[in-house]
Amino acid sequence: MDMTVLDARILERLMSEFRGSMRGLLTDVCQDFEQHYADAVRTFELPIDWFRTLEQSFTSAEYSNWKVVGWIESLNDLLYFVDILVQVRRERSRGDIAEQLRGEFKEQFYEHGYVDEIFPNGKPEAHLLLSRLTAFCRRLAREITQESVCLAPQLACAWVAGQGQDTWLVPCDLNANVERVELPWVCAVGTAALSYAAPRPVRSALTRARGQAEFMIRASGIDLLVGDRTYPMVECGAEVRWYWRRIEPFCLRESQYGPLVLGPTLVYGKDKTPVAVRPTRPEVVARMRRALSVIAQAWPEGDRLLALLTSRVVPLKATGVVSFSYRHRPGLSAINCFNRDRLDLIDDLIHENSHHHLNLLLRKDVLYQNDHNQEIFYSPWRRSLRPLRGILHATFTFTMGAMLFERLATWGSGRAGKARWKKAGLRQRDLVRARYRCLEEIDSVRYSLKDLNHAGGHLKWLTLGGKRVVAQLADALAHIQRHMQVYEKDVSRSSFGPALRRHRAELAQARDTLSLM
Repeated sequence: MDMTVLDARILERLMSEFRGSMRGLLTDVCQDFEQHYADAVRTFELPIDWFRTLEQSFTSAEYSNWKVVGWIESLNDLLYFVDILVQVRRERSRGDIAEQLRGEFKEQFYEHGYVDEIFPNGKPEAHLLLSRLTAFCRRLAREITQESVCLAPQLACAWVAGQGQDTWLVPCDLNANVERVELPWVCAVGTAALSYAAPRPVRSALTRARGQAEFMIRASGIDLLVGDRTYPMVECGAEVRWYWRRIEPFCLRESQYGPLVLGPTLVYGKDKTPVAVRPTRPEVVARMRRALSVIAQAWPEGDRLLALLTSRVVPLKATGVVSFSYRHRPGLSAINCFNRDRLDLIDDLIHENSHHHLNLLLRKDVLYQNDHNQEIFYSPWRRSLRPLRGILHATFTFTMGAMLFERLATWGSGRAGKARWKKAGLRQRDLVRARYRCLEEIDSVRYSLKDLNHAGGHLKWLTLGGKRVVAQLADALAHIQRHMQVYEKDVSRSSFGPALRRHRAELAQARDTLSLM
């Protein structure tokens, strides 16, 4: 049987290629800055030689680490915006370019807050474009430099010694970081989720300074300058000595691909925006490990994909927000562990892993084009019109969800299956719900596959690679559907039967009223 993009062996090869491409990107970005944007390097105090030193220090595996990839992506974003800044400075009339940039930024950086930062009122405001771009580039450059030091603090000391400098001052913001989900007053170092927490006097000083400080980096170590007072952080002599409290990560499990760690908890407010990052409570560890154990037993192939693609999970405490991940932070999944039950937790882990999966495929191959981000396809999941990108992601991830539920339905069947189900802490109702969810996803995915085929055939918006992925999803869905036919009557007679019938009626109505075909 031919391997498909759902096969872990193909993804292992893509992961290796991805690591090489990220290393190449870092090399190219540093070279581009030096050769074409020397003024910006000076203006924004970018230590390009230090970045090159860091490049040589990363292992091959670290080039797919969520922290390293995110840092390189941010540096690449900065290069893009510096180029825009140079263009804007040359333009006398900035009205047209402001309007054009607002649309481009919204489409290219839909996961970031970049558009809101440069166009805070949602309007072009051409007379403010230059100052806002400059302030944005300065902020991003500082964040990139701070993160680079935290990736390898001891190496930073060695680099300063090699430069013949006495001190290298690096501005830093030690408030909670909601994108990386890092605690306040903490320095998260390296790529293995190790952190160091500031002692009480330093926390008090940082509170007064609103988290703003500077790393004072010398050959002998790093101090933290807060206001006019310095506090020792780490000595880098023959033995490394930290003055801050060491925080070991929670390791959920080890696999052939490395550890899966549990990070701090990201807390959202009532308006569904981040308000805090807090330590994760120990009971969450047990819930996560139980969910991982069920996946490993019920669906070994899916568990292998999870081990390969997800390296850090952060609990999400947010009403009305299920889970999410970022394209530029591959392997980092935020999972709601508080308003979701055990079956939901299993589903959410696979769902976010599937986003990492598709994002890896998209880094290798362009799957869609010329769609101009038009919201014209009905989404069975959001019950609204979405762009092609959103439909492709949803179809992919919910196909994987259907695969999960089909395996759970089989794993929980029969006398032995019921015993396994009970031992996993799942209720009998959860087994019926897993079967219902599988049938529900079969109908939803089948609906969107028709639209994707239309996008690839009539609209010519899918590339050859995109059409191939859609065809493989269709084959996977057909396999799931054949296996689930035996449960159709049981689900229809259960308490989930009315919901399934309503769902199918809604899809039929959407096809009649909102379909492009």
